[in-house]
Amino acid sequence: MEDHRIVDLFWQRSGDAITQVRDKYGNYCYAIAFRLLSDAMDAEECVNDTWLGAWNAMPVHRPERLAPFLGKITRSLAFNRYQARQAEKRGGGQLALALEELGDCVPAAPSAAQAAEDRELERAVDRFLHSLPPRDCDIFLRRYWYVEPVADIGARYGLKASTVKSSLYRSREKLRRFLEKEDITV
Repeated sequence: MEDHRIVDLFWQRSGDAITQVRDKYGNYCYAIAFRLLSDAMDAEECVNDTWLGAWNAMPVHRPERLAPFLGKITRSLAFNRYQARQAEKRGGGQLALALEELGDCVPAAPSAAQAAEDRELERAVDRFLHSLPPRDCDIFLRRYWYVEPVADIGARYGLKASTVKSSLYRSREKLRRFLEKEDITV
């Protein structure tokens, strides 16, 4: 079923919306949650919570692109679950490492009082990503949005892990300089 029809089902408050979105995007959302959590049961719970989050958000928001909308909900839920269970102390997965890599060029999690600055940072990072060559942008997103391991990214592009790490380092440096030019303090 096409995304606009699924969104229509959500707006009509039809139970079929959950079935359709689960069938079409279940694996996609599960992959996002599992990469962040490294735990099948937690990932499955996040995916189920994603459907509820979409159900609650739809009457207010009408997403033009359903996959990123659902991915953002899943990712947020997985981050919250990750923090709640303190995965770093249990050995964690790729999330702790990815967050550490980004720590030098992106500010720490902001307080509620910094909501305007958050939106400014989000828009600036979006502009930065659009300025990157497509492959560099994809590598950056795969690492820092989807939290894919460096080895998996390398395999996808036929690159050595060291080449992927170099690309990520160069992109982080570009991001740091870009944010400095935008007067965003890191």
